[in-house]
Amino acid sequence: MILYGRHQEKLELDRALAGARQGRGTALVLWGDPGIGKTALLDHATAAATGFTVLSCRGTRMESGLAFAALHELLWPAVDRVGTLPPPQAAALRGALGHSEETADRFLIGVATLTLLSELAAERPVLITVDDADLLDEPTAECLAFVARRLRAEPIALLLTGHTDPAAEGLWESVPGLEIGPLSESDASDLVRRETAAPDEEAVRRTVRTAAGNPLALRELPGVSKEAGEHGSIGPRLRRAFGARVARLSPAARTWLLVAAAEDRGVHHSVREAAAALGANTAAGDEVLRSGLLMVTEGRLRFRTPLLAAAVYEEAPFTQRQAVHRALAQTLRGKDDEGLRAWHLAAAAAEPDEEVALLLERSAGNSRTRGGHASAARALRRAAELSPVPSEAARRFALGAESACEAGQVSTALDLLDRADELASEEAVAAASGGLRGLIEFANGDQEHAHRLLLRDTYAVTDPGTAVELACVAVRAGWSAGSPERQAEALHRLEKLAVDGDFTEAALLPVLEQWWGSGPSPVLRPDEAATLLGAVSWRLLPPAPLAVAWGAERPMARVYRREVERLRRTEAVQGLMLTVSQTVTIDIVAGRWTEAAANAAETLRLAEEMKADHAASQCRNSLSWLAALRGDEQTVADLTTRTLELSVPRGVRALTAAAYWNLGQAALFLGRPQEALDHFARLTEPGNRAAHATFALLAAEDMVEAAVRVGRPEQGTVALRSLRTWAERTGAAWAVAAAHRCAAQLAGEGAEDSFLHALEVQGVAEHPFSHARTRLLYGEWLRRARRRTEARAQLAEAAEVFRRLGAAPLLERSLNEEELTGRRPNRARPDGLRTDPLLTPQELRVARLAADGLTNREIAAQLLISPRTVGHHLSSVFPKLGIAGRAELAEVDFEDGPRIGR
Repeated sequence: MILYGRHQEKLELDRALAGARQGRGTALVLWGDPGIGKTALLDHATAAATGFTVLSCRGTRMESGLAFAALHELLWPAVDRVGTLPPPQAAALRGALGHSEETADRFLIGVATLTLLSELAAERPVLITVDDADLLDEPTAECLAFVARRLRAEPIALLLTGHTDPAAEGLWESVPGLEIGPLSESDASDLVRRETAAPDEEAVRRTVRTAAGNPLALRELPGVSKEAGEHGSIGPRLRRAFGARVARLSPAARTWLLVAAAEDRGVHHSVREAAAALGANTAAGDEVLRSGLLMVTEGRLRFRTPLLAAAVYEEAPFTQRQAVHRALAQTLRGKDDEGLRAWHLAAAAAEPDEEVALLLERSAGNSRTRGGHASAARALRRAAELSPVPSEAARRFALGAESACEAGQVSTALDLLDRADELASEEAVAAASGGLRGLIEFANGDQEHAHRLLLRDTYAVTDPGTAVELACVAVRAGWSAGSPERQAEALHRLEKLAVDGDFTEAALLPVLEQWWGSGPSPVLRPDEAATLLGAVSWRLLPPAPLAVAWGAERPMARVYRREVERLRRTEAVQGLMLTVSQTVTIDIVAGRWTEAAANAAETLRLAEEMKADHAASQCRNSLSWLAALRGDEQTVADLTTRTLELSVPRGVRALTAAAYWNLGQAALFLGRPQEALDHFARLTEPGNRAAHATFALLAAEDMVEAAVRVGRPEQGTVALRSLRTWAERTGAAWAVAAAHRCAAQLAGEGAEDSFLHALEVQGVAEHPFSHARTRLLYGEWLRRARRRTEARAQLAEAAEVFRRLGAAPLLERSLNEEELTGRRPNRARPDGLRTDPLLTPQELRVARLAADGLTNREIAAQLLISPRTVGHHLSSVFPKLGIAGRAELAEVDFEDGPRIGR
């Protein structure tokens, strides 16, 4: 087919292909009205892709409910390469493609697909064309969207077609769009003259006028009488034109054509068999093919245009469509055809039908196993709608909600739960869904409401282990809501469940009371408690800020490290996201800021992809905390604004409190103590939506400094009292040192002893930023006491730590104080703020993993990127670090920013 005009569009496609040839990946959505020429442009790109491996698939109406149907079509030419992937990825992709019974993680399927495509592209560039992407089954669409976001360093061009602008919210919103508009009048006239037999100029002008630049209309409207449609939009006129052509066929041929439209995949033998069952024999099929409305391309039946297929199907009476779908279902006898058979029978169903509902539920189970949770949710929704018994319908809606939640479709999950609640009791729905409503509320919604739902559902679920799980989450919801009363209520319920159910957790209840309760005496030292909990029951571990408050960050770091290693071996993406986001807090406290920033940034991207709102906000808070310590006030403002937009209306006081703590630290370190004090005051103010005991405790040392600086020592005294009480209860090194430092700032006489005690607390040097603050404050006190030599020593030590960490505001303050002692200090740029050879967060993560001996493939699997992208990052890392290759990474110290020599 000749492509008329489209000079700019062809230029864009040629650029995409040229970029792929040079190793720059591109994804592009061609969008516009039906018939506007999007498929023709894909054909142009395919013809121009000389030297490329070309992979193609098409979305279809009937296969849109079958998990990974389009991915199977796309990867079929390369299916023999799946076995060469790393074992977890190979297993996931085999499961997705239906080649095994493996249970697959949807993100791991995306990683496996990306790796496979990347390795194909290592041999020759790859062009992927996806026609009618709007009709893709959702798991395939999610997989390709995952790939599209990670093509920057790949020799791959991904071209998709659709009807809507990808910039609108949806799977393709991060993919650039190219709108395909009407042809110019000149190009439109050329098309009509060359494609129509002996047209007269009046017919050309009339067609150009009525077709409005739509290529399909320009081809189809000539020869149609004026009565067929001079007025109205293009779609109805084309439908009338197609209707006129179809009407010329015999009744049997029209039946044959309807069967082809309903079958929708182009499988010739299925259409032929179903049509014959309806009385349309081979002669009718021959008549259809002679008409030009349908053709055979590469062994598949293809309509002249998808709009024709839609018109034929939608114009047919429902009773005819019913008969056609039943006939098609009878042609699908194989085990692999069960899902499609179920959907044909569902399309034929006009009233509840338990047999069809059972088939759809079985299809949903198969989709779930393969990682196609969105397809499972769709099948279960339809199964519920076809269920004759209300309780069964409710159960299927609840199961569909579970699948929708797994697919990241939270609003769909809640809608399905609402529909289930209309048909059965809340208890029955909770039992069927495993307490899903409370879990969704905890992950994305209001924490007090989540707490109520979770505790309610511990009585509804039938599995004791699930009940214990819900009670554990309820404890966390109480903490997140900043409510000790709700924590205690959930702990009491957990105690009852654990003891009655003879769970291992029962033996740990005293330790849990220590972590979450408010009793006066610890049962075990914090490090012993953390180690015990981590060894026995991962789900009972406290959130990282609470562990830091207890001074248990070292044992918790070991526990988290073990869990991360376990999750990475299985490549369990969601578990990694939730675990790594906790490790970031501990890394910040321990002074591993570069690593913390890299992990937080990557985990934020993953949380946003998973639509895990609270996990994403936790990552933003970590990045904001680092920005506050480094003096990047604009980043603090941007990140906390987004966090507060989500956390305040949902009552997530832990996230809200952390955000205001970050705002306060930024103001304090940049010399605005009154503003800082106002932010910190929210954390202790009764009824304030930022009031939270854990974060008030962690911020107490900052509140004391701010209060002293603005001349309001009484506020500092209250904060110091809480620090001393906590230090006496827990013995946490940070709290003991902070209490001494704060006492020194508030003291008249005896300040020096308090400073010295703060510096001498065992283990406090493992909190380098906090320890350096003590040295800075002590150095300032010594300088004011005119003990300049001693002051210089403390200030120089503090400046060295701040420089290494990149804590610019306090570095500047330390250097200014040094100058006041009469010394000219070193004002070199802080290490953490170097522009060269500073590694990007992703480069740092790649370099660390490579230094640990992981291969490019293993690194790619952990970071959800391709092996080629890993190589691209390493090629940037080596010159930045001044090393020749991978072997020398072992000599790089990554603990406090990359340096040569351990």
